[in-house]
Amino acid sequence: MADGSGEVQHIGQKSSPITVSDSPVTDPGSSGKTLECSDGLSGPMSKLDVKTSSALKKSSRYRSRSLSASSTDSYSSASYTGSSSDDDDVSPREKIQKNSKGFSDFCVRNINQHAFGRREIEIAEQEMPGIMALRCRAGDDKPLKGAKIVGCTHINAQTAVLIETLAELGAHVRWAACNIYSTQNEVAAALAEAGFPIFSWRGETEEDFWWCIDKCVNAENWQPNMILDDGGDATHLMLKKYPAMFKMIKGIVEESVTGVHRLYQLSKAGKLTVPAMNVNDSVTKTKFDNLYSCRESIIDSLKRSTDIMFGGKQVVLCGYGEVGKGCCQALKGLGCVVYITEIDPICALQACMDGFRVVKLNEVIRNVDIVVSATGNKNVVTREHMDKMKNGCVVCNMGHSNTEIDVNSLRTPDLTWEKVRSQVDHVIWPDGKRIILLAEGRLVNLSCSSLPSFVVSITAATQALALIELFNAPHGRYKSDVYLLPKKMDEYVASLHLPTFDAHLTELSDEQAKYMGLNKAGPFKPNYYRY
Repeated sequence: MADGSGEVQHIGQKSSPITVSDSPVTDPGSSGKTLECSDGLSGPMSKLDVKTSSALKKSSRYRSRSLSASSTDSYSSASYTGSSSDDDDVSPREKIQKNSKGFSDFCVRNINQHAFGRREIEIAEQEMPGIMALRCRAGDDKPLKGAKIVGCTHINAQTAVLIETLAELGAHVRWAACNIYSTQNEVAAALAEAGFPIFSWRGETEEDFWWCIDKCVNAENWQPNMILDDGGDATHLMLKKYPAMFKMIKGIVEESVTGVHRLYQLSKAGKLTVPAMNVNDSVTKTKFDNLYSCRESIIDSLKRSTDIMFGGKQVVLCGYGEVGKGCCQALKGLGCVVYITEIDPICALQACMDGFRVVKLNEVIRNVDIVVSATGNKNVVTREHMDKMKNGCVVCNMGHSNTEIDVNSLRTPDLTWEKVRSQVDHVIWPDGKRIILLAEGRLVNLSCSSLPSFVVSITAATQALALIELFNAPHGRYKSDVYLLPKKMDEYVASLHLPTFDAHLTELSDEQAKYMGLNKAGPFKPNYYRY
């Protein structure tokens, strides 16, 4: 019977013991040294501790449960036919690949999957009205003509719509993934078939991850002038390994909490030499991608990976920011008893007013059925917590950083790892207790399910407008600092999506506009307004 790794095994058959390795993670810009960022990037990088797709075998005891191929296919993330499974053991870097036109400047899992990937992109386009409207309106003006963009984001059907929109607006792009498990192989193949330099596949190793980003940054006859980042990895690699090239950058657009935090660290340390746009804290990104998207995708992720029944389950959610709020709304709506942990008294008070009990993790960890982290911090769920969890507890992460759950502390000789299906592992204690760990502590919604295309359209339109603004800004408008997206652009992104709902905005009269001190065309709220 075939298991998720493509190997034929009998039920209960164990793989050979392999010694636990806790060696420090290195990055390509540090000459083999342990990563200690001297450029203000303190703290762990969200992907610098990525493991290989067979990382579970670093435990001294690891076993794979046999399961049918159809089961593997059904739970392959964001791919409904199993084409994103990790069955191909040959590294894409070892293959000679060309598309139907002879183009070979790419590296994907299987270029022959492009037809299926193209269908997925076409489906996504139907649910992404904002970015498609922007493509239509600005396509003739080519506002990104001359832009050479290095992209490092999740590579899925929605991202493909953004990439092809940027190309329609005149940009040249090279793209890699910001997460080793979130790539849709068939979509990467479709982009490569269309002639885009894409370097990404599902299940990359740590070395592959940095190699792919490096291929996007450093190429023949290529000098990038813009960066679109998700987590700060492309920015980090270029700054550390290609500092001269980094000085030629006109602007950086960053969309994650983790990446924005690192940009502010760089700015504070005086190491940020180019202007950067903080898209994550724009209203349209924070409210819609973080809140509404996570409200839907948390349920989808848990259902697909565990088949769990939510009614009556006790859940503790660490962090009550926009992501946490969205997750709590969904879980409460399905009948869960939800607890919140928070460090911020304002967020904690919001949770109380919304009807949730705010606790310390140790107070409830022995009784809860599901643990979800959504803080962006490190070591939020530790080995001490996991030792206290009850049998069958589900543990997953919804924050961008994969450091929230201390997964490395579980890679010890006394614990057994058992692969159940793609992105689902049992971690078994000596007394027989087991917890269910999803996606090895990485983003569960992007690893175990997919995101609503409509919400991603809002984020993609915001990213595209930020790139246009930074690329076309006259010299001196933006200094080497981190900026928020102008309020007018936030409102424009929202307006692009209203026709989908047949929504009709009320217009201010001249008298009303004068009374409120507003321009009739907006912006309608001051920058300090909290939506």
